[in-house]
Amino acid sequence: MDGIVFFRTQRLDSVVDFYTDLGAETWLEQPDCTILRAGSFRFGFCEREPAETEGILTFVVDDRAAVDELYSELETAATVEPRFNTDYDIYQFFAEDPEGRTVEVQVFE
Repeated sequence: MDGIVFFRTQRLDSVVDFYTDLGAETWLEQPDCTILRAGSFRFGFCEREPAETEGILTFVVDDRAAVDELYSELETAATVEPRFNTDYDIYQFFAEDPEGRTVEVQVFE
């Protein structure tokens, strides 16, 4: 079974640009929705009010180098620098998308 997580957005174009810059690709375009795919993770944004900004979109990568590379690309949107989280044995950082949704990039170690 597969799934898709959808979010309401008031800034469809800039949000889609943010996630495609992160490495996601457009999986399906619909009249007022765009569904993106990053590996097996599918998530969509639909033009609706008000924007949904709760939760965390977590992207799991293969190694620390990938975390650091994405950090360098998202540094202006990052809220913290990459760090090792001893509670969960992950190397991670957090950022915010154009509407303020929390984005996490991590690798399990």
